[in-house]
Amino acid sequence: MLDFLPEFLRTPVAFVIVLGVLVFIHEFGHYLAARLVGVHVEAFSIGFGQALYTWTDRKGTVWKLAWLPLGGYVKLHGQGRPEELTDEERARRIPGRTFHEKAIWRRAVVIAAGPAANFVLAAVLYAGLYGALGQPVVAPVLGEVVAGSAAASAGLKAGDRVLEIDGKKIARFEDLQRVVVANPGSRLQMQVRRDGAELEVAVTPKPEQSGGRTIGLLGVRGSVTEFTPVPVWEALPLGATQTWDVTVKTLAGLWTIVTTSKGADDLGGPLRIAQMSGQVAQHGFVSLVSFIAVLSVNLALINLFPIPILDGGHLMFLLAEAIRGRPLPPRAQEYGLRAGFALLIGLFVFATWNDLGHLGLFRWVAGLVG
Repeated sequence: MLDFLPEFLRTPVAFVIVLGVLVFIHEFGHYLAARLVGVHVEAFSIGFGQALYTWTDRKGTVWKLAWLPLGGYVKLHGQGRPEELTDEERARRIPGRTFHEKAIWRRAVVIAAGPAANFVLAAVLYAGLYGALGQPVVAPVLGEVVAGSAAASAGLKAGDRVLEIDGKKIARFEDLQRVVVANPGSRLQMQVRRDGAELEVAVTPKPEQSGGRTIGLLGVRGSVTEFTPVPVWEALPLGATQTWDVTVKTLAGLWTIVTTSKGADDLGGPLRIAQMSGQVAQHGFVSLVSFIAVLSVNLALINLFPIPILDGGHLMFLLAEAIRGRPLPPRAQEYGLRAGFALLIGLFVFATWNDLGHLGLFRWVAGLVG
């Protein structure tokens, strides 16, 4: 994909496509929810800075395409605190269509709709891939046989496809893993296919201690991915399941970083996303769609963090308002927004520092100095 572009243009174009899709869907979630609860949307912008193109729809919303494609926003009517409105803004106020006069739950729906839209996008993209290509599964084909392992001692070779173990059909590599792990030290009779011929092989998984229990190890790795056709009505649930799995794994990774600092060097920012967008685009449309789905989940989770300025922070303000029966004092909200902004700037600087390191800038500078 994008192979028709010169190499120096491929990465920025892929980055604009990836970020543009993610931002549009996120802000469109806010837009649709605002329309649903009766809030007027004054502007919908993709990108920041000077607008390259604008138009106004029948509802009075100004749509903008700005020159800096690093985000976007939806401007809701009456979104600022009432006490901060100018006389001109009060004169333009549309009764019954302002954000702040809506019930707390309606405002919460509008705020939460952005991250929700990103989750939905990921699920739809995964479902589309499953419906078009099938469900990817790791086939029970031995990609590698570790020297000196139980598999090597039994005569198994890379490329062997396991068909049965003790009469049980093996359809996926995880089926093979499950049987082997559950039978440490037990002699298993395998039926494998090698070069078109079927063979019987006896193998005894090596007992190993793991997590306080004894498991069996064969010493093989799977590396062959196959696609199993999926009916359309099963694709959507599979897409939702895959989105959930990515969400859980992402949160687990973030928790590891927070509690142990392991993997902090892998935190990336816009530069890393741009680099990976160009690399993924070289592998074709399917890889780019999968990449967008993963990033969509990450964008949704980041926006739900309880950090003022982000959607999660605004939801916390609404929760406090619901508990207190009135909004937080303006000064408390202002301090919270400042702290949230400072935290985001710190994370951005840290991620950019990591990006520059991964891109080799520091090695290049060190080489010049040396």
